[in-house]
Amino acid sequence: MEFSDFDNRGYRTVDVRTGYGEWVASYERTVEDVMDIGVLERLREPSWAAVRRAADLGCGTGRTGAWLRGRGVPAVDGVDLTPEMLELARRRGDHDRLVTADVTDTGLPESAYDLVISSLVDEHLPDLHPLYREAARLAAPGAAFVLVTFHPHFIMTAGMPTHYTRGSGEPVAIDTHVHLISDHVAAGLAAGWRLVELHEGVIDDAWLAVKPKWERFRNHPISAAYVWRKDS
Repeated sequence: MEFSDFDNRGYRTVDVRTGYGEWVASYERTVEDVMDIGVLERLREPSWAAVRRAADLGCGTGRTGAWLRGRGVPAVDGVDLTPEMLELARRRGDHDRLVTADVTDTGLPESAYDLVISSLVDEHLPDLHPLYREAARLAAPGAAFVLVTFHPHFIMTAGMPTHYTRGSGEPVAIDTHVHLISDHVAAGLAAGWRLVELHEGVIDDAWLAVKPKWERFRNHPISAAYVWRKDS
């Protein structure tokens, strides 16, 4: 699936590092909790309070790390490609360690985490398999991998890439890829993961309270959260 087949915005597109480096100034004001945090809060697994050490892949400004700390996770290491985003995460102070690296090659220790989590990252990857393999390398036996994604249905229906607005007012897209649910299942199974939960977030009243112009998308899925388990 090529995003260009669905694109109805025609924004100029930049690479991930450039885009998030520029978006950092307004990111916290434009990404809504209902997109990712709201989906995480509906999951039945894992037991967040039972997690001892988490790897936060694509940690960005630290939103997910802060949420994990609030759920009682005592230690969180973060990885992100963009130094500007990591600087905000560092100021936030919820990560024990922050590393500038690709989510598919983090340099973090093998089999060291009982939770690996990644939120709103996969749409920037041309291939899912390296992410799932790296998560499996980091995970201890019995660990969970929680992956929150931009739903392929919404990307295709809305024709909307991940994007931000520059100070000049120009909307700019960040390199976006479409991965079907079956693509995730294939990559997860190939990496040795077992799928234990899948929750899809839809455009509902909570969404429309913050994005009233999206009434035409009511009841369309916009995000998804996969929970995978690495068997002992």
